[in-house]
Amino acid sequence: MLDRALSGGAPSPELRPVRVASAVDEVSDRLLTAIAVGDFLPGERLPVERELIQLLRVSRPTVREAVGRLQAVGVIEIRRGRNGGAYVRDSWTESSGAAVRRTLVPRWEEFEQLFDLRGLVEGMVAATAARRRRPEDLVPMRDALTAYLSASDPREAQAADSAFHRSVCDATHNPQITKLSRDLLARASLGFPVEPWGKGERTHFHQGGEDHKALYEAVAAGEPERAEEIARHHFTISADMIRDVLERVRNAGQS
Repeated sequence: MLDRALSGGAPSPELRPVRVASAVDEVSDRLLTAIAVGDFLPGERLPVERELIQLLRVSRPTVREAVGRLQAVGVIEIRRGRNGGAYVRDSWTESSGAAVRRTLVPRWEEFEQLFDLRGLVEGMVAATAARRRRPEDLVPMRDALTAYLSASDPREAQAADSAFHRSVCDATHNPQITKLSRDLLARASLGFPVEPWGKGERTHFHQGGEDHKALYEAVAAGEPERAEEIARHHFTISADMIRDVLERVRNAGQS
């Protein structure tokens, strides 16, 4: 059942290759942490087997055993059928805290550097979009903003958020800028090119919506300095979500 459900899907940008003694431990820890920080939300399907093999550069048995561990601890469920696969059941179990510590703590200095770099780069992206945007570039940006503000659940908001930032990148009219933005997102999000979403807290959703509106207005008005400032501030939300998860497990470990 697990073998059949994990097949199919499309490739995505690579994760850094796994280079530890136990590849199964590393893969399962990375997936547990990605779920804990909200890269993948409850009800969402994980990347499929052949995608994980490509991204992690590990064998099929390694991926299957790691996914099986997540199923065993109740984080995911395996569904059969046309839309089958490994679907997230819960963002946190007893196994999550230890996995988060093992994944984030040894690399935390690097993560903080990436958060800083990402803010700088996304500020540049927004400023460039404000300088180069054409009237037709504003249409998908506005549509994504509307979709975000009307989202009925965190998964819809996450998808609209991704579409909004993709449209800002597209407005730079430089595919290399878009690639740089995507690569940095993946590096700062445990290798997955998905914005961390925490538990979908309303405070984060509200701040994101206000930032999106302000950023859209700055790009539309052709105000690069304002767009850069808004974007640099906006991308601290993702970094703060990951910091909050790390703080949670650190406090739990001291209690």
